[in-house]
Amino acid sequence: MIALESHPQGTILPVRAHAGARRNCIRGEQAGSLQVSVTQAPEKGKANKAIIAVLSDELSLRKSQFELLGGETSPNKRILVRDVAKADLTARLQRALAESGDPES
Repeated sequence: MIALESHPQGTILPVRAHAGARRNCIRGEQAGSLQVSVTQAPEKGKANKAIIAVLSDELSLRKSQFELLGGETSPNKRILVRDVAKADLTARLQRALAESGDPES
């Protein structure tokens, strides 16, 4: 179960990033965080931008709705998803995990 947190401006999504992967994708859930793989190297914020692009595509939201709150240089990140309620984000995550073939969903 992904440990989503309510926020006055939306919902906080914990992400465990895997930079330098073979492909961009949502890999599943582990230890309360959403695992996201990106091909970009973790340098100069390139991987963070790629993570937001993957989340935007997979969750059918605008890139402008995502804001990195913490973990800029860490694999463990906290991302604010603006204007999306916790229940709505949970449903979007369940759809994305089901499509990725994650056995946890």
